[in-house]
Amino acid sequence: MLKILLPTAMLVPLAWSAPPKLLWPATLAHSLAISIFSLSWLYNTSTTGWTSLNQMMALDPLSAPLTVLTCWLLPLMVLASQNHTAPEPVSRQRMYLTLLISLQFFLILAFSATEVILFYVMFEATLIPTLIIITRWGNQSERLSAGTYFLFYTLAGSLPLLVSLLLLHNSTGTLSLLSLQYAPTFPLISVADKLWWAGCLLAFLVKMPLYGVHLWLPKAHVEAPIAGSMVLAAVLLKLGGYGMIRMMTVLEPLTKELSYPFIILALWGVVMTGSVCLRQTDLKSLIAYSSVGHMGLVAGGILTQTPWGLTGAIILMIAHGLTSSALFCLANTSYERTHSRTMVLARGLQMVLPLMATWWFISALANLALPPLPNLMGELMIITSLLVWSPWTIALTGAGTLITAGYSLYMFLMTQRGPLPQHIIALPPSHTREHLLLALHLLPLLLLTLKPELVWGWTSC
Repeated sequence: MLKILLPTAMLVPLAWSAPPKLLWPATLAHSLAISIFSLSWLYNTSTTGWTSLNQMMALDPLSAPLTVLTCWLLPLMVLASQNHTAPEPVSRQRMYLTLLISLQFFLILAFSATEVILFYVMFEATLIPTLIIITRWGNQSERLSAGTYFLFYTLAGSLPLLVSLLLLHNSTGTLSLLSLQYAPTFPLISVADKLWWAGCLLAFLVKMPLYGVHLWLPKAHVEAPIAGSMVLAAVLLKLGGYGMIRMMTVLEPLTKELSYPFIILALWGVVMTGSVCLRQTDLKSLIAYSSVGHMGLVAGGILTQTPWGLTGAIILMIAHGLTSSALFCLANTSYERTHSRTMVLARGLQMVLPLMATWWFISALANLALPPLPNLMGELMIITSLLVWSPWTIALTGAGTLITAGYSLYMFLMTQRGPLPQHIIALPPSHTREHLLLALHLLPLLLLTLKPELVWGWTSC
């Protein structure tokens, strides 16, 4: 673990000591080397499931793909942010990079923590750099409101989790993930026990987010700069899913009774957020609401507590992380040229940027879960596990799948097809940097089709 953590920490002095001309190339090269080295974590040869063990950190086949995704994202965020931070003073660029690096550092610690309290501390620590990125580098004056929503929704969900973890430690005597699964389960009968169950999951359901506590997400996405949107969509939402899977080992006895309302709410959210997407005019807002729908499926899959549901959830989390981050990058390339997120004012771009339209097409198809992409595999496994849980869920999951296909095609047709608006006279061409950025998003997604066991092998342990 330290082989990755120490080089990540060394990126901070590099960001502050590199000459202005070499600031972005040096940071990009260093972070790309870290991400390539981290790929070795996907090959887990341990018979116990845990590798890279030390006193506080370890990797298992659940946390390894998410940690690799975190490392993979930093060079992509550096690539995506170069253009819009170029006019700013060098000191501000260095601060921006420092925040992105610190975010990666906290996320690696969160995903690899074996102590639940360390996970909780890092879960909360990711708030600080994200909040600064949204409120300082956001696009409009509403960024302060978005930052407030983001902070208070997450904190309101997290405080019950802290109390629940302290109660858990009081009753079991340990909060280590290595030994917690072997702790004796105690009967959960009273109302207080059920409130404890809800407290354990509430923070993660807010972070995912579950429909009903999702209002912070579209605001944060729309106001955040490109790197903020990328890390929110690709990794920070996955912290919620990861935490839910970890806590489910402790909450096993009561989950069957209490998961009904949450599964129904998650699936209802898939249909409702999809319907909202069909009426959206703001491109970033549409992509943000689609994230709520996809993570609702993930929540449903985890709460069914079946191997298929959990495997589908982890596959969909990884696939959605790459897809939604790519869509935000594409929305940003469009915004940098047309200076508008309104789809009606920035349509018909296929005529001007044909290669960019190809990336749009692949990303839109990945978003609607086209076979044989991992998105489809994850969704099918979750839908199957939900069907076994209750045959009636097919109505909601089926409607959600159709609506997802509808708004994905609507997004592609509105942005790329049709006549070019009269007010668009001259657009700068697309750059190699942007094509490299999108290739690094979508090629891993396509390669996962060939070897999906890299992210789903954990259930065999």
